[in-house]
This record gives sequence, C-alpha cells and structure tokens, in this order.
Amino acid sequence: MLQYTIRGENLEVTDSIKEYVEKKVGKLERYFDTPPSSEVHVNLSVYNDEQTIEVTIPMKNLLLRAEEHNSDLYAAIDLVVDKLERQIRKHKTKVNRKFRQEGAPKYVFAELEREAQQATEPETDSDFDVQIVKTKRFDLKPMDSEEAALQMDMLGHNFFVFTNANTDETNIVYKRRDGRYGLIET
Repeated sequence: MLQYTIRGENLEVTDSIKEYVEKKVGKLERYFDTPPSSEVHVNLSVYNDEQTIEVTIPMKNLLLRAEEHNSDLYAAIDLVVDKLERQIRKHKTKVNRKFRQEGAPKYVFAELEREAQQATEPETDSDFDVQIVKTKRFDLKPMDSEEAALQMDMLGHNFFVFTNANTDETNIVYKRRDGRYGLIET
C-alpha cells in the first residue's frame, strides 16, 4: 500500500481532500505487481484562486512526477492522476518492448519499485559568487539515449544524465530550442 506525505501551501488539507488524493492516486497501484515501497509526495497550493497539485513518486530507476493547475482542486487532482497514468503506461510499454526484444522476463516494470533519487542537505560555499541551493544524488542507470530522452520528457526536465549502456560512460541528453534532442558524450 502506498504511503502519502500530503502538504498544503496557503491551503488547509482537510480529511476529505486527503481521502480524495489517496483514493485517486491509489488507483495507480494496479499498474504494479507490488506497490512501490517509496512514499508518494503530494504538494497542494493555492495562489490567486489557482489550485496547484504536484505529485512525486520516486522509485528505483524511475521518478514519476506530474503537476497540474486548475481553478478547481478536485479537477486538478484528477488531471494530475491522468498524467501519472500516461507516464506509467508509456514507460511500461517501452520497458516491456525493450525486454521482449532482448528475451528478458515480461514483468520487468515491477522491479522499478525501490527507492530512487535521494536529495541531500543544501550546500553553500562562501568562496564563490554562485550559491548551491540544492544537491541531488542518484544512481545512474545504464540505458540508451532514446530511453534517457523518454525519462527526461516524463520528468519534464530539459536535460537528463545517464550511463550509456553501450559505452558505459556518463552521457547527457538535452532538449534543444528547436524541440529536437541533443546528446553530450563525456
């Protein structure tokens, strides 16, 4: 069963809101052979009558994250769950296709349930003008550049660092201004 951390910003998280979030996000459990052992982080906020919900589900080798804005909080919750569901289906299809081609077991997606990226305490260094406000540590999963680009899109980031499965070197895939992708090989 999924564990939840639900926070409200400029909003009181009532029992009915909490139950609705847990009910809707809990429906995602059907996509896993065993539910992820990580905690589901839900941030709810209200600014200028616009409701925002952000849901993050860290797992081994995959970080599910979606954000939605709407004037109705319950509609925003429904929309963010739809986004997460699309991410899971897209990734599951990709993983299953890849492993079918390689002859690996069919239900590889269940192995993605362990802990993912771990954030550490913020660092500052007074010797430089640049201030580091957040540090993240994570294991680099071996993958090809296509899978890295898919992960990057699912996270909504502009770049993604990964270990190239073919060369065993650290690479970076990034989104170009023209909408296409670039690859940096170290």
